[in-house]
Amino acid sequence: MSYNSFGHVFRFTTWGESHGPALGAVVDGCPPGLALGEGDIQPFLDARRPGQSKFTTQRQEPDAVRILSGVFEGKTTGTPISLMIENVDQRSKDYSEVAKAYRPGHADYAYDAKYGLRDHRGGGRSSARETAARVAAGGVARLVIPEVTIVAHVIEIGGDRAEAFDPAEIARNPFFCADPAAAARWEALVDGARKAGSSLGAVVECVATGVPAGWGAPIYAKLDAELAHAMMGINAVKAVEIGDGYAAARLCGEENADPMRPGSQGPEFLANHAGGVAGGISTGQPVVVRVAFKPTSSILTPVETIDRSGAAAEIRTKGRHDPCVGIRGAPVVAAMMALVLADQKLLHRAQCG
Repeated sequence: MSYNSFGHVFRFTTWGESHGPALGAVVDGCPPGLALGEGDIQPFLDARRPGQSKFTTQRQEPDAVRILSGVFEGKTTGTPISLMIENVDQRSKDYSEVAKAYRPGHADYAYDAKYGLRDHRGGGRSSARETAARVAAGGVARLVIPEVTIVAHVIEIGGDRAEAFDPAEIARNPFFCADPAAAARWEALVDGARKAGSSLGAVVECVATGVPAGWGAPIYAKLDAELAHAMMGINAVKAVEIGDGYAAARLCGEENADPMRPGSQGPEFLANHAGGVAGGISTGQPVVVRVAFKPTSSILTPVETIDRSGAAAEIRTKGRHDPCVGIRGAPVVAAMMALVLADQKLLHRAQCG
């Protein structure tokens, strides 16, 4: 059985490969009557789109989304919404060496071991290109949660961490960084890795404000568990933190507590170590998630590997690749946050009215 779908009530399925004619998503469970057109989705795809700076892959894809079903006279109908994004700038010949040997750190060997064959052109479904479909689906999800504001920004590249936070700065640099000083440092850092034929990892932080208390479930549909599931499903993600994450293990009880005081509209929290989730249910505080992306596995630096026969080999991956895949990961993380929250809102409404 294959798992290409995510969600419970608000559910989406992605399809397509990196070098196929197109890719896309089918969104099911979207409530009817919501105003939806391509223009509601396109800005999020434009943010993720490749080729916008020298710090990302130079593959030139317009990533123009088409809505094929589920919308009539500008409103969602409650039926499946089919979204399609054409691939127009594939260069499959760049992957001739990948067809012969496996890229260490990539999914090449694992796919071959599981299926007995693989699409070596860009990695097929294992390519970060698949995330465009998630971003498109996330654009639909945002219509379900208009009360929520989602901000995703890169807080670390190559071990260099941002310190300042100015939301207005995120759209002013190619790194989705809220710290202008860090963004300036990262220009040299990422460009140096690119010129050396190497790559860097990154950490993305995503904060959702306006999430009311009560979304989630105590045991098997915990909000934080669903978020971790969603984020770990993004290609190249290797770790997820909710709230303080690993740092919570280094605190004592009174330091890790989120003290409450009476407020005019419910409790007022004095801290948010829990990241807006307690017992698997939202508390009304901002929901905070951090996601770690590994360095891009497709690099020009030669790496030891084996070929399909098991013989020793060496591989360097030609073509156009992100020197830091985590940069364009920010819009993807935001999309997955929206998809989880839309699903959790509808689940909550179904049970609690």
